[in-house]
Amino acid sequence: MGPIERPRRVVQPPATAPVQPLQQSGTARTGHQPWQPAPQQQERTSQRRGATAPPLRHALYGDRSADLREALSRLDAQVDEAARRQLADWIREEYEVQHTAIPVGFVTKCYLGAPFVDHILDLAGAIVEHYAPGTPMPEPFGAGRMLARSGSYVCVEVYGDGLVLPVLPDGSVVHP
Repeated sequence: MGPIERPRRVVQPPATAPVQPLQQSGTARTGHQPWQPAPQQQERTSQRRGATAPPLRHALYGDRSADLREALSRLDAQVDEAARRQLADWIREEYEVQHTAIPVGFVTKCYLGAPFVDHILDLAGAIVEHYAPGTPMPEPFGAGRMLARSGSYVCVEVYGDGLVLPVLPDGSVVHP
């Protein structure tokens, strides 16, 4: 008997109605996360230690365009190797320009039917590899496998540092 894979949480797209800001002690929230120091404190702390602030990753979490989502779906369906490589180059360039980082690949649900349930799209060689339920995926792709199987996401982006970003059908990215 193999390992039991449990589904991860499914995140729904954000509501279209604007969310009212929370009020704390009669004042509006400052916008920073409670586990992070306030922006002024963070700046002073990094100056004091001689460290530099970590790079901003806001562009990485931006919405994926419809063209990019369509290109990803065509990458899976493309039969001609030269056309697949050309499409992979365009996708790689789009990620580099728009989102500042290039994923090592994508995990998506497979629609070929039994025995395959999911597959990997690799931008390095534009390889499409299909996997059966019991076949282990190589790292770092295994982390996105259950997310891809849920069917709630267009694809799951996998980065070399282990970051896994699910992309919703509307192009928004689920933050880790």
